[in-house]
Amino acid sequence: GRSIPSVSVKVKGTTRVSSANATGSFSIEAKIGEVLIISYVGFTSKEITITSQSLGDITLAESTESLNEVVVVGYGVQKRESLTGALSTIKGSALKNVTSPNVQNLLAGKAPGLFVAPGSGRPGSAGAVIIRGQATLGGTTSPLWVIDGVIIGSSPGDLNPEDIENLTVLKDAASTAIYGSQGANGVIIVTTKRAKSGQMTIDISSRVGVTQLTNGNLQVMDGAELYDYFASFANANTISFPRWKPELRNSNFDWWDLATKEGFNQNHNITFQGGTEKLQSMLSIGFYDESGAIKGYDYERYNFRFNTVYKPYNWLTIKPSLVGARRGVSDKQYSVTSIYSNLPWDSPYDANGNLVPHRSSTWVNSVSTNYLYDLQWNKGSNTNYELMGNFDFDIKITNKLTFSSVNNYRFNTYSASSYTDPRSNGGLSVNGRITEYRDEYTRRYTNQLLTYNNSWGKHSLNSVAGYEFNDYRSKSLDVYGTGLIPGFEVLDVVSKPERTKGGISEWAVQSLLFKSSYSYDDKYLAQVSFRRDGASNFGKKYGNFFSVGAGWNIHRENWFNTKYINNLKLRAAVGTVGNRPSSLYPQFDLYAVNPAASYNGVPGLLISQLGNENLTWEETYTSGLGLDAAAFDNRLRLNLDFYIKNTNNILYNVPISGLTGVTRLYQNVGEMRNQGIEIALGGDIIRTKDLTWSLDMNLGHNVNKLTDIYKTRNLDGSYTAKPIIVDDGLGIAGSATRILQVGLPVDTYYMPEWAGVNPDNGLPLWYKVTRDANGNETSRTTTSTYAQATQEKLSKASPDFFGGITTALTWKKFDLNAVFGYSIGGKIYNYSRQEYDSDGAYTDRNQMNLMEGWNRWQKPGDIATHPVARYNNQDKGNSMSSRYLESSDFFRMRSLALGYSFDLKKYKVRNLRVYLSGENLFVITKYSGVDPELPANDGAVLFSTGPSVYPMSRKFMFGLNASF
Repeated sequence: GRSIPSVSVKVKGTTRVSSANATGSFSIEAKIGEVLIISYVGFTSKEITITSQSLGDITLAESTESLNEVVVVGYGVQKRESLTGALSTIKGSALKNVTSPNVQNLLAGKAPGLFVAPGSGRPGSAGAVIIRGQATLGGTTSPLWVIDGVIIGSSPGDLNPEDIENLTVLKDAASTAIYGSQGANGVIIVTTKRAKSGQMTIDISSRVGVTQLTNGNLQVMDGAELYDYFASFANANTISFPRWKPELRNSNFDWWDLATKEGFNQNHNITFQGGTEKLQSMLSIGFYDESGAIKGYDYERYNFRFNTVYKPYNWLTIKPSLVGARRGVSDKQYSVTSIYSNLPWDSPYDANGNLVPHRSSTWVNSVSTNYLYDLQWNKGSNTNYELMGNFDFDIKITNKLTFSSVNNYRFNTYSASSYTDPRSNGGLSVNGRITEYRDEYTRRYTNQLLTYNNSWGKHSLNSVAGYEFNDYRSKSLDVYGTGLIPGFEVLDVVSKPERTKGGISEWAVQSLLFKSSYSYDDKYLAQVSFRRDGASNFGKKYGNFFSVGAGWNIHRENWFNTKYINNLKLRAAVGTVGNRPSSLYPQFDLYAVNPAASYNGVPGLLISQLGNENLTWEETYTSGLGLDAAAFDNRLRLNLDFYIKNTNNILYNVPISGLTGVTRLYQNVGEMRNQGIEIALGGDIIRTKDLTWSLDMNLGHNVNKLTDIYKTRNLDGSYTAKPIIVDDGLGIAGSATRILQVGLPVDTYYMPEWAGVNPDNGLPLWYKVTRDANGNETSRTTTSTYAQATQEKLSKASPDFFGGITTALTWKKFDLNAVFGYSIGGKIYNYSRQEYDSDGAYTDRNQMNLMEGWNRWQKPGDIATHPVARYNNQDKGNSMSSRYLESSDFFRMRSLALGYSFDLKKYKVRNLRVYLSGENLFVITKYSGVDPELPANDGAVLFSTGPSVYPMSRKFMFGLNASF
């Protein structure tokens, strides 16, 4: 383990105290037989009886539920025992078992109610996060990120996970209402490592390893398997392409093997810190590099962070900081789809070993593309620079009153470019293409707070009042041109400029805020908060948000004398939070320059948006009850929360008549409810001097329901809330649709229901349903005609239960850590099967092997899972339906790490730990695709998986942590 400075040491039953220095060493006056109490915030206290002058190494176990632990909350800190809101804390050390440059991916399974979709396996891909279910239709679903008191936005940016001291996930109104219009989706507060006084220390963390692609259950056919499949077609006698001969069974080119490799991953960080009581500084430098397991995808990032704390006077603390990052991504425009779909009968090389061009006449699929041919020239890349500076200070006006100021300036510049060679597939028709994109933004943030803290008798009061301002301005330039000479990669050489456009975007938010927490005798707790926000992207700019919370520490009551229970608290809270639309100017009419509307050579203006000056805040009313309990000296811990979230004035881009020149208008329409339960259960099963074993589990359960939606006018003048059908725009044979209807979850699938295979003729079957005027089902039959199938409201995408399991075992100097994740009850639409399990509809691409338990119809009487296969099948069996709607249940081992810590203090090495770790080692699932956690697009959360998502990677790492 690591050395812990400033540990408190006390001789039990006396006033003699001491504390550890920066190396964790301490001395104290004590006698043989006396008992030392060793304690530190965030760790379980330990009592040791003195038997000699030297005690050797003392190990403290981390505790997530210490009552005296100080927890970072909105605009301040509180003792855990005094909290009335629902929140979860995650220590930075708990994030280090998984290798990722993005914090979002590290949070999966770490807190109840926190759902993370990991994006994809592409290097640098960031996951999407939802807290307590989707609460909006037209706004963002991402939580608000706050780093060191600064509101960052819906993403943590290029935050280095190695710089994190801890995170606090705020979930209910009592915790998030103080953030007002930005707190509807929850808040994640990040506290980075701060400088400490004492001699200079150096901490090094380094890990290197390899990555391997995991293809899940999607296994495409080799040459022999594909030939046998074609030969089994009911109309195999119609196959007429020239190379259709048995010799094809021996043609077997592995496109997947040539396109992939063993990737390489490395992550190195070094931190310097130290100082005097007046001046402490910390500098961290990080480097992350990942070479993708699919050739052509690479990612690298450099980070630095410099934090300083300067106390020139007892009443003044100055805390400047500077943070920077550079991120680079390389993408050679590899087609992941082609890796799966190209036929194994077609080789990218000719007889002389040269790459063949596209649409080769020697190929079975002569209209396909050779992406290896493109890889010679095509490339794309993007680079992002981020610089952020803080100048914060605290003024201690009196012992009870403090003024705090946080001031931040953030600058970000992003550039992306791509080159598509005239000889490549994408460049043939336009004689090559070059694109350039530039975007830069600045963001200013300031908050000024007055904090009053007072205790008298049995009373304790903490109050905060303040003003906050946050603004944003961005400029972008987007150009591309076509027609160029191969090898010339600058825009000057293009013969045809295709697009030149730019834009400027601005918004601002200002706020007044107040919160107050009160406790009586540490038993009875109360908390209130109020915030008034004004935002530039509303017609009605200002909104008010509040919360009220209460708590009762039952274990503090005199009559509660159960010695085995250390903590028992009830919590309750109600409040409101808000959300803003993703559009910046929905209250204004907007016009766009359109060359198609030019007059006399001068481009004209066409209306592109109708404004809604009455648009106002989306509000979420949250209520919740909670129970916190701990027993047996905090060895058994339980947190239980029940919540209800009602969202009103839902923001939605409502379809309108195109006669106005636009087809949608932002409006406040509809209501939604989320309610659920969260459980966190943990325990130290074994706690001895040499052996400790802890086990922590969490579970989230959320039920979503649309309770109202906008109404349309009927012919008789009445208004009715009619269902809205939406889709994700994907799919080669129809896009998976869902329905927005009152009484249903917003992620309810809506599609024809698969009825299986007709045993008489092998044709696909769907259900055909008739209903009366009240919607009651009157008959249900089957049909083999897809156009006659009835679209039905089916299951939902979101899981019923999800969470994680973490276990840690230490024995002497060995440590073993494992993290698992699970999801139960959701459905996922598998687009890959539309293409690769198509019953012969797509003979121009490879097909997947049938999974165990699947079988295909061959003759009358067969009871089969798959219809008869035909060459160029027109039965529409692969059209969008519940045939491809599968369970997304899984149980995954996210990480396993085995470490050993050396005792090298005599060599002035405070700590040295080496470890081996594996990530994404296995997943148990019935899902037939690549991975049930991967969405169709990076950054999506639920609903479907596409045929061309970059698969997840399995990583094997070797690492070390050293402190000097």
